[in-house]
Parts: sequence; C-alpha cells; structure tokens
Amino acid sequence: MSTSTNSEKTFKVTTPDADIEHLHQVLELARFPDELDGAGWDYGVPLADVKRLVAHWKSGFDWRKVEAEINELPMFTRDIEVAGFGTLNIHYVHQTSEIKNAIPLLFVHGWPGHFLEVRKMLPLLVAGGEDHPSFHVVAPSLPGFGFSEAPHKPGFKGPQYAEVLNKLMLSLGYDEYVYQGGDWGHLLGRFTAAHYGHKHLKAWHTNMPLTSPPKFTEFPLLYTRSLLTLPFDKAAQRDLAKTAQFMVTARGYYMQQATRPQTLGYGLADSPVGLLAWIYEKLVGWSDKYPWTDDEVLEWISIYWFSRAGPAASTRIYYETTNGGAAHLAKRPSWASVPLGVAYFPGELVHHPKLWAQSIGKVVFESEHDSGGHFAAFEVPEKLAGDLRKMYGKGGSAYGVVSGKTGYDGVQEEPQNQSKCVVQ
Repeated sequence: MSTSTNSEKTFKVTTPDADIEHLHQVLELARFPDELDGAGWDYGVPLADVKRLVAHWKSGFDWRKVEAEINELPMFTRDIEVAGFGTLNIHYVHQTSEIKNAIPLLFVHGWPGHFLEVRKMLPLLVAGGEDHPSFHVVAPSLPGFGFSEAPHKPGFKGPQYAEVLNKLMLSLGYDEYVYQGGDWGHLLGRFTAAHYGHKHLKAWHTNMPLTSPPKFTEFPLLYTRSLLTLPFDKAAQRDLAKTAQFMVTARGYYMQQATRPQTLGYGLADSPVGLLAWIYEKLVGWSDKYPWTDDEVLEWISIYWFSRAGPAASTRIYYETTNGGAAHLAKRPSWASVPLGVAYFPGELVHHPKLWAQSIGKVVFESEHDSGGHFAAFEVPEKLAGDLRKMYGKGGSAYGVVSGKTGYDGVQEEPQNQSKCVVQ
C-alpha cells in the first residue's frame, strides 16, 4: 500500500497576523469566574494564576519569537494514506544524526502533549559517542494535534494511528525502527507493536506502562505470582492507592473527552482562557514539581490554540478509542513479543504494580527514577534519553535489534541476550 513517499515538504510555523490579533482581542474581553476564599487548587486552577498568565499572554508573551525558535527544528509535512480515511497531511520533526549507523527512533506524544516534548531530548539522542548509541529521531504531531491534519470522519482508532506512524517511518526510509512513547504514545505503541512488530517495529519503550490485573486465562503464572506477592508488596499497595485516588478526584477530563468531546470543544475553540485553564491544570498537576515558567506554559497552550485543526480535535482520540466511553482503555491489544522497556517516574499519574507490566509484552528493560512526572521528556530529558541509551547501547538488552543499526560507527556486533536490566 502506498506510503506517499514523494510528498514531503519542509514546514515552518507561520501564524497569520489576524489570528494573533484575534487572540489578543479575545483575551482583552475575557470574563473570569469568582473564587472562594482560600480555595487554592482544591477546586481547580487558582484565579490568580489564570489572571497572571492571561495578562502575560496579552502583553508580554512574544509568539513571533517563540515561532522563530520552533522553526529552527527540522520540520516537515507528508501525505499519509490511511485505509478507509483517505490521505492525511502529517507534520513531524525529523532530526538525523551524523552517525551513519544511528538507530531510527519514533517518538510519540500524548494529550495534552505535543511534538515539542521531544525538543530537549534531541541533542542528547542524536549525539554520537563511544559510550552510548545515537538515534535518528522522528517526532510527529498525531493526527488532530499540532500541525497535522485531523481525521474528517468518525472511527479513527488505535489501528489507524498505528498505520499512520508506521507508514511515516517507512516513507522516510526506515524499514526497521524503535519507538518511545508515554500517555497516548504508550497505547499507540501497543497498537504499533501488535500490527507492525518484528517486521518493522523492533523494540519499544514507554514511560507510562498502563496495565491491568493479569487474568488467569491469559497469564496463569503471572496471575499466580501477583496473587501471592501483591498483598505483601508495600510499594505496589501505595501505587494502587495513588492510582485509585487519581481515578476518583482527577479523571473528570477523561470522562468528558471520552463521551462528549464536541460539547467541550466549543469552549476550547472559542475561549483561550478556557483552553489555558483546561491544560494548565494538567501541566502543574501531572508533573513532578516542575518549575514551569509562564513562557513555557504559554508556548505549550499556544501550540494548541494555533493548531491546524483547532484545540478541540485533539480530544476526540478519547472518544474514538473508547467507543464513546463505552469501553475502558483496559481493552488494549494483546501481549506482544516485541522487546519492551519500561520506565517508572514518581510523578506519573497512574502507577500499577511493576509485575503487571509483563502483561503488556516482553519486558527486557526496566528503570526507576527518583524524579520526573507525566511529561518526562520535557521535565527530565536526560533521564529518559539515558534509558534509551542503556536499552539500545552496547551490553543493553535491545542492542542491535535494528538490522545494521547499532547507533555507533563501526562493525555490527552480535546482539546481547535480552535480559532485564534495572537502572536506579
């Protein structure tokens, strides 16, 4: 099937002056809600925070300067044909290494993330060295996010996203590649491994290993081990308690986006203040005490505000992949034998017992970090990049998985035995 290999065009962010002027006009007319005395974050984003950010967005934040900095990245668009959905124009960063044997790496973001999450890791990943591998990095905007075209009809689910991702890599000449993703990048990694594993996707890594309790009918040994060890695993009990708390107190956004994204979309598309509050809440609450600057927050929100399809389009992934909220995200692709690496960060939203990760796939690498949250690539890029270097480097459990691509200049060595490597 065609991967539209001849449609690549260089891409620069060029926001019309009228769009920027409209944003400032709408911000000038913003109406704010009242706030209870001493409410803090208990009821949501504090009024003082939103007023400060709005004031800066109106008069201090320089989107043209930010735009120029984004345009320093090697960005492109390409038409990708998706079975049953026609052709979508996909935006992506493609940063190549000077190392000829560099490993092709597909980096996939989630919501409310975007392609710029990879930016801090790029110099770390493409750098060559005798003690670590190098990567050619491809970081797309998912369909409906950032500067990628959105699907135009219902039913665009996990397999379709995986088709886009795989065809993008093939169109760039990467017949074999590895993968990294968190949030939706995790779930789409599972679909990509299920549909294109071994032939094209050779190994993958996730910093948000979403799992569910192993079933006896699927994983009898894992089920038994979990049954015997979980009651005595204090760390796992704490993780489950934290996850349960998140499900009760902080999951309203998920239910709205999974059931009525169009209704929410009117507010996100018409009110920059509403969009700001909706996403800023997640940036602060889902990171591990990361010291967000106002410019960082507004750059992040502006990517959504000035996105190609508008900020509402990004929320539909929740509806489509859950059949309108009828099916929980636990209904994921089955176990895949593609080598898998998992990373645990203390500020992540959902924590499941580490043993359960073996129900996702063939776990060959694990790491546990002392800092970092949901946006690990942005918060602690050196830690996430370090995981990839260890996993795919000499002596690593996924060394040499891509044919002829070790990440080093020189002769291909024999792959190492794929055994678990725990990094503290």
